[in-house]
Amino acid sequence: MKSAIPEIGAPITEPAAGNGGDRQEVSLHGEILLRLRDYVVEGNIPEGGRVPERQLCEMLGISRTPLREALKVLAAEGLIELLPNRGARVRQLSQRDLEELFDVMAGLESLAGRLACESITDEEIAAIERLHYEMYGHYLHRDMHGYFQNNQQIHESIVAAARNETLKTTYANFAGRIRRVRYSANFARKRQRWAEAMREHEAILDALRRRAGSELSDILFAHLRNKRSAAIEHLAEGADGTQEAAPHGS
Repeated sequence: MKSAIPEIGAPITEPAAGNGGDRQEVSLHGEILLRLRDYVVEGNIPEGGRVPERQLCEMLGISRTPLREALKVLAAEGLIELLPNRGARVRQLSQRDLEELFDVMAGLESLAGRLACESITDEEIAAIERLHYEMYGHYLHRDMHGYFQNNQQIHESIVAAARNETLKTTYANFAGRIRRVRYSANFARKRQRWAEAMREHEAILDALRRRAGSELSDILFAHLRNKRSAAIEHLAEGADGTQEAAPHGS
């Protein structure tokens, strides 16, 4: 499926010297990080695979210094692992890792939903509604990239509306570690499960509009548990495919 982001092969313009150089440098760093994160999340490098620094530098049209700065951020987010003097590789998660991470995420989002209903503004609900309907449009057009981006923004908006910085920071830490597998599980998701996920998001929006904290908390917990099942199923399918492809006696 064609990504909605700019082509990874399009070179990024280096910042010009002079006034505004610092702002341009920050903007450049952000663009590199965004494109590199999407490249990893969307499965362009296999699980456990080494990050091809030279190839990425050529595709992005940048030197290794800004690339490695971006890789440090992705490592802090849990998407990749930095190997001492050996570059970096995509972090590989086991079934047990997924079970534990999604259970924690389910608890965090459940708490966020309860707290958000106590303090969310009408304007914030309206913004989440807009994201929801944009996401629904992507769902109708089978645009996984757009769907995933809106989906993440909705969940992050609910967490932000909880008005709890500790929760927000903790959530961001765990969300980064499972972002790639959430995308992969969504992409491999059967049509029926995708429709179920959309219905769950309808219920999330409805409870949020009514500021029904306890109800929203339960819906979000169940929603993340369903994502957990989809991610584990996807991991198992990938393992089966690897075993089937392996030569006899290996």
